[in-house]
Amino acid sequence: MRAVLTWRDKAEHCINDIAFKPDGTQLILAAGSRLLVYDTSDGTLLQPLKGHKDTVYCVAYAKDGKRFASGSADKSVIIWTSKLEGILKYTHNDAIQCVSYNPITHQLASCSSSDFGLWSPEQKSVSKHKSSSKIICCSWTNDGQYLALGMFNGIISIRNKNGEEKVKIERPGGSLSPIWSICWNPSREERNDILAVADWGQKVSFYQLSGKQIGKDRALNFDPCCISYFTKGEYILLGGSDKQVSLFTKDGVRLGTVGEQNSWVWTCQAKPDSNYVVVGCQDGTISFYQLIFSTVHGLYKDRYAYRDSMTDVIVQHLITEQKVRIKCKELVKKIAIYRNRLAIQLPEKILIYELYSEDLSDMHYRVKEKIIKKFECNLLVVCANHIILCQEKRLQCLSFSGVKEREWQMESLIRYIKVIGGPPGREGLLVGLKNGQILKIFVDNLFAIVLLKQATAVRCLDMSASRKKLAVVDENDTCLVYDIDTKELLFQEPNANSVAWNTQCEDMLCFSGGGYLNIKASTFPVHRQKLQGFVVGYNGSKIFCLHVFSISAVEVPQSAPMYQYLDRKLFKEAYQIACLGVTDTDWRELAMEALEGLDFETAKKAFIRVQDLRYLELISSIEERKKRGETNNDLFLADVFSYQGKFHEAAKLYKRSGHENLALEMYTDLCMFEYAKDFLGSGDPKETKMLITKQADWARNIKEPKAAVEMYISAGEHVKAIEICGDHGWVDMLIDIARKLDKAEREPLLLCATYLKKLDSPGYAAETYLKMGDLKSLVQLHVETQRWDEAFALGEKHPEFKDDIYMPYAQWLAENDRFEEAQKAFHKAGRQREAVQVLEQLTNNAVAESRFNDAAYYYWMLSMQCLDIAQVCPSEWYEDRPGVMVGRSSPALLIQSISLPCYLGAHSWTWILPRRTQCLASSTTSSVWQSCTMVTMPSIATRKIRSVSIVLKLFSTSPGSCCTACPRTPPRASLKCSQILRLVETKDSIGDEDPFTAKLSFEQGGSEFVPVVVSRLVLRSMSRRDVLIKRWPPPLRWQYFRSLLPDASITMCPSCFQMFHSEDYELLVLQHGCCPYCRRCKDDPGP
Repeated sequence: MRAVLTWRDKAEHCINDIAFKPDGTQLILAAGSRLLVYDTSDGTLLQPLKGHKDTVYCVAYAKDGKRFASGSADKSVIIWTSKLEGILKYTHNDAIQCVSYNPITHQLASCSSSDFGLWSPEQKSVSKHKSSSKIICCSWTNDGQYLALGMFNGIISIRNKNGEEKVKIERPGGSLSPIWSICWNPSREERNDILAVADWGQKVSFYQLSGKQIGKDRALNFDPCCISYFTKGEYILLGGSDKQVSLFTKDGVRLGTVGEQNSWVWTCQAKPDSNYVVVGCQDGTISFYQLIFSTVHGLYKDRYAYRDSMTDVIVQHLITEQKVRIKCKELVKKIAIYRNRLAIQLPEKILIYELYSEDLSDMHYRVKEKIIKKFECNLLVVCANHIILCQEKRLQCLSFSGVKEREWQMESLIRYIKVIGGPPGREGLLVGLKNGQILKIFVDNLFAIVLLKQATAVRCLDMSASRKKLAVVDENDTCLVYDIDTKELLFQEPNANSVAWNTQCEDMLCFSGGGYLNIKASTFPVHRQKLQGFVVGYNGSKIFCLHVFSISAVEVPQSAPMYQYLDRKLFKEAYQIACLGVTDTDWRELAMEALEGLDFETAKKAFIRVQDLRYLELISSIEERKKRGETNNDLFLADVFSYQGKFHEAAKLYKRSGHENLALEMYTDLCMFEYAKDFLGSGDPKETKMLITKQADWARNIKEPKAAVEMYISAGEHVKAIEICGDHGWVDMLIDIARKLDKAEREPLLLCATYLKKLDSPGYAAETYLKMGDLKSLVQLHVETQRWDEAFALGEKHPEFKDDIYMPYAQWLAENDRFEEAQKAFHKAGRQREAVQVLEQLTNNAVAESRFNDAAYYYWMLSMQCLDIAQVCPSEWYEDRPGVMVGRSSPALLIQSISLPCYLGAHSWTWILPRRTQCLASSTTSSVWQSCTMVTMPSIATRKIRSVSIVLKLFSTSPGSCCTACPRTPPRASLKCSQILRLVETKDSIGDEDPFTAKLSFEQGGSEFVPVVVSRLVLRSMSRRDVLIKRWPPPLRWQYFRSLLPDASITMCPSCFQMFHSEDYELLVLQHGCCPYCRRCKDDPGP
């Protein structure tokens, strides 16, 4: 610590008290009966203030800077504004000894010999409180809650804001130790309020707010007149009868003298938030000092030790940011650190510390040795087993026990000393002298080695990691770099105040100066960036910078020097620089440059750093090719350029190396087809087709399908073109492609037809199938699209597809609940089994649901289909299926052999018989009746059957029943009303006799009916209204009937040949729109 006098002045009277304006611009002095106002910047007296009639003892400024107060022996207190105007005055009964402003509420405490008063701007009157003794000094706590009063009788009274006493501290000295000055520590970091007390028992003490003393009293050996804290509470100023101001730590450890005076020091204060101190003396001298705290520190690699609070040492690990504090409780004068050793010089001794372990991250130190002796030295260095003291021109080597082992006397003052390493006990020292000489000294060798000598004084120096280069900063702020072996000056740089070599790279150093950090690699130009402070170390990518009192590790990317090496194609050196610390972008740039320079080893290491597998695969493939004997560097470089995206450069190299096909392939893969065309061979169609195809693939991938289709067509890739058109639903393009394709190209045509079918364009699909001649697919198309008319027309021309048409048609009809039409379709398809199954199922369903009309109709349909079969195959007169028979008799007789369904209850037949037996022959009726009687039925059903039996008896009295009009003629009944139709069956003949005479005469004969046989002439003579003809298809014969009652109108269905009373038939047709038996619509033509 060093005090520099800034300005000094002298007043006519003793300086009793001093107060700074809170912003530090003005200084108020109490001198004689006046207040003197000074400008702190240059010591100019701004204005004397008159207001008191007697000596002014005290002065205090409010924390807000708006007003200040003064107290005088004239028993008055005057309140002044910051504009130096008095605004208020009040008095006490005795002389005013001290005044103090509350830092929070700005309440003013004024103390006299017998009482103290509390005044605030908000109240009109002053609240006064009596005191048991003369009050000499007072001070408010930081929070403004309590006021401490120091009294002449040695007692300290702590009062609250209302003046009530809360704590009373009685000092051991009593009235023999008057409390002359007190002050609360202003630091906000302290957990407790700490009161510093200076008494005329020549002691300094510290107390808590509770009245508990902190530590022991510290002897002063003089009478203290004033005590005050620095703004942040880290130091204490103390002055008195020793005619000087001393600087103490906040714990009371004396650090040094601020300035010696010619008389007692009555007051001293620190300027707010600065290191300036003002001192007021009894003889009227005012002195203004600046305190300069020198930096005491030591650095070894990544460990930095520095002084803190003047009495502590903090060791900081610059990489991990760990810190450890060593409390020495005395002024720390020098610090040295080396490996696991730490040396601390105190005023009366030197302490040697060592680490607890060899762990590089260990931060725990313990005392190894103590050298109890006072040393005067300028520089201190510690080694493994020695300490080195530097005093002017002399170096002394002491063991840890304090024994001097060796001494060196230099030609000039020693300006710099540094340990450069070596075995324990044999370390080397680098020494720089004022006369420019630089020496290397080994601690076990008495002789110094002169490395070189320059013309200017040495300020700072450092040696490279290989011990081959030396960097020196001289007194002219020039950095000079020498080759130690040849003593040659390699280069020099201006504006340097400190220098450091990189411990991990031989050719890199940094130096600071002029607010800039300069990094130099080899002989390249300097890279500069802003930096405040001094460079003290350089390790890898970290530069250790000392700024004011703290050191920091600055992470500096080594990009600039790396690029300098890259510019000169020095890839291995650039890689070494990159290893010190560069960004991923720099690593990638290094890898690319090395790759282009065909330094595959360096490129591979760099790409591993950035984890670029793509380029690592490229390098690996090139290395494999080199192992196989390839030596064409142009080809390797072309591959590199293609990977980097420098396609045109790669193409030129491919062409130069005779591999134009690789250029073509590259451009094609990149979809740069215009450039690829430049590398096509002599019109090779295969290459052209390949190029167009890939261009089409690219267009397809970039969502340009129409362009892709055109390219595919031009390349002959019709399938791909059709796929795109089909996926996008472009029917027109599909039709155009299909029409242009040759019919021999079946695969694209078939695909085209498939897409047209999917896109609901069956007509165009059919056109395509026809072009191919694929009739089967055409039939399938018609079936799938349910274009049955076209399918049937095609089936007529090509009967071999009949099954392929009618079977799906029947299934489609069945799926759409058109079972009757489905049954007919099965029949037409020749699938008689399926046709009968459908019909049987329909019949069973109809019977189960009591739809007997439907059931009868379905059997009618079956009989007609059986007749169709008989027409096709005359030899097959029946289909061998249970319950179905076909004979030469009327189709109505089919029901004769139907067995009762297992699920049909007998009571259901009670509904069938009255409705259907009326139209059956007597033999059929008898069969039905016998079937019914064989079924066991409930009583209610039995009753119904009995009623049915009556009906049966009407038509069947005996096995040989006949018409009631003509006994030999089988009865013919109207289908609807069951009335007997007067009809007689006849046959054509060539006879001339009238055949009806015998029948009309009711001739009796055998039981078998024999139709009337007439000649053609007779038949022609009959009225057309009286003759009804059933025109059965082969193999059945036509049947002729004559009405015996011409007046009764009879109508016969032209389809089923069933006979009805005309009125009944017309009514039924009007009701149902069809024949009640065969359900032929009235508008349908012929049978």
